[in-house]
Amino acid sequence: MIAQAIADGLLTGAIVALGAIGISLSLQILRFANFGHGDVLTLGAYAALTFTGVATAGASIGPVSFGWQFMVAVVIAGLVAGLAAIVIDVLVYSRLRSRHAHRLTMIFASFGVALVLRNVVLLIWGPDVHYYSRELQIAVEILPNVRVMPDQMFVLALAVVLVAALYLMLRRTRMGMAMRAMAESPALAGICGVETRKVIRLSWFISGALAAIAGTFLGLTVQLRPEMGFNLLLGILTAAILGGTGSLFGAVAGGLLVGLAENLSVLVIPAGYKAAMPFLLLMLVLYVRPQGIFGSIERH
Repeated sequence: MIAQAIADGLLTGAIVALGAIGISLSLQILRFANFGHGDVLTLGAYAALTFTGVATAGASIGPVSFGWQFMVAVVIAGLVAGLAAIVIDVLVYSRLRSRHAHRLTMIFASFGVALVLRNVVLLIWGPDVHYYSRELQIAVEILPNVRVMPDQMFVLALAVVLVAALYLMLRRTRMGMAMRAMAESPALAGICGVETRKVIRLSWFISGALAAIAGTFLGLTVQLRPEMGFNLLLGILTAAILGGTGSLFGAVAGGLLVGLAENLSVLVIPAGYKAAMPFLLLMLVLYVRPQGIFGSIERH
């Protein structure tokens, strides 16, 4: 039972970690908590659903339940959500920044963005539950008494690849170094010649794209609902704060801890209360280490 709960926690945590990276970027580079992030996640997931609905169904790839059209849908979802995040910034957040709006004003504005996006999803796709695929899968035993779906293994593997690619981009490219400079000090980065507007746009695009990919993975392993991003948002925020804002590995570690806390808790408490476990973990970590796990050790 414990081994199965750990496996389920790691698989859930991989999805949370992708969303937490986006929140971490906004916290460190844009200096506010973006509560519209969860609904950008939902928008991306439904964009992928639209493509899979119009694309010609192909043969499944190996043991997973989907074909190449779903992989294309993931890319399209990332592009749609990334561009949507940039448009939202142009229409809302950049105007507030130009007026030197307080951080609380930015946070309240993000609540409004979240409500607008959620109602757009309801208007276009309706309130019904949707699925990418209704094909039944048989869980595979990967370790003694540990069984997982092939789709879940694919999600975990691709999440690892995406995190590694983002790490290399931040460490090895000029734009990645510019993003790290902005995270340290936006004013100093601007004085040193960093094109802050481009960095902000790229940060929004990466944040939105990762949210969309997390949304498609969540929809693949569970189901699509208009409130799915909102329901995941609190866990994503908890993961970003747990790991230490601005830390790539911290966001990943926080996501995995959130997933493990939720899935291990059902062994001792009713499943309906598992959503409270990440917050108990957050309170414990902040009491011992207020800056988060990696908050003062590394910045990415």
